[in-house]
Amino acid sequence: MEIHKKYMQRCLDLAKNGLGTTYPNPLVGSVIVYEDKIIGEGWHRKAGEPHAEVNAINSVKDKSLLLKSTLYVNLEPCSHYGKTPPCSLLIIQMKIPNVVIGTIDHNNEVHGKGIEFLKNNGCNVKVGILEKDCNQLNRRFFTFHQKKRPYIILKWAQTLDGFIFPEVGLQVEREPVWISNSYSQQLVHKWRTEEESILVGTNTVLKDNPKLNARTYFGRSPIRITLDRDLKIGKDFSFFDNEIETIVFIDRKTRVIDKKNVYERIDFSKNVIEHILNVLYKKEIQSIIVEGGAVTLQSFMDKNLWDEARVFIGNSIFEKGMKAPIFKGVKRMELQIAKDKLIMYTNK
Repeated sequence: MEIHKKYMQRCLDLAKNGLGTTYPNPLVGSVIVYEDKIIGEGWHRKAGEPHAEVNAINSVKDKSLLLKSTLYVNLEPCSHYGKTPPCSLLIIQMKIPNVVIGTIDHNNEVHGKGIEFLKNNGCNVKVGILEKDCNQLNRRFFTFHQKKRPYIILKWAQTLDGFIFPEVGLQVEREPVWISNSYSQQLVHKWRTEEESILVGTNTVLKDNPKLNARTYFGRSPIRITLDRDLKIGKDFSFFDNEIETIVFIDRKTRVIDKKNVYERIDFSKNVIEHILNVLYKKEIQSIIVEGGAVTLQSFMDKNLWDEARVFIGNSIFEKGMKAPIFKGVKRMELQIAKDKLIMYTNK
């Protein structure tokens, strides 16, 4: 069992290389072992490109060793034809006798069918190695398919005395007020490259004029989303610089002429958060970071529609201003980033 855990951990480490680039596909890593030695490995890099199992098999120099090897993969091999042929079929064609799988794929197109196909064709299949870790890695993918909504991450920075924004009049117009330090800010930009979308409320755009991109870290910027019921945000704001795909939720009666951005009409009088999530689900957006403001964050909390919260506590005091959101979560991790403190929660 311990030997299986060692190689499954390697699969997980490989899979993480695809974070932010594989959507709408899951994160998958695979290794091939012969006589307790890795002879091939790979991970899924991008949707439409070869899956992890294919890359691992292709990396094996002596293909004759596959007949006596074990293939490890953190997620059940696919059994259907999509943009690429099914991995379970390739495993059978290459006559790999043993397959060790971390967890079942909860996508209805697979969900046990890959395992059944392997077993029916003579493979010795073992399932459930580091299963909890495997499920955690693909929590975005599983949440999307099981709950029919994106995986929701709440993020904000607050002062030592619990404020996220200073008293009106202390802020420079259209300039963000930084509570966290530059190291924390770069980490946030890294997170942005890992998620599909990012959302802020109207007031946050009007006060901070945020770009919501990943300018201090290598990688793609997320889809920008905001709520602008009555079109208060002018076209001179960074939100409309046309550099990133942008979605604006407006009132169903509002008229707009703009061919460069996407406008979604919803009824702001009821179930706003649910309506937004339904639209994002239909657009196959698997994850979203909600960065503010306080009212928007609190709206997600009040509906209990969140999965993680990432809270920076900066080394500053405002004394007056807008208070940080109030919520209940399970503390998962606490880190010190220079003089900032980062606390990460999960929704119990």
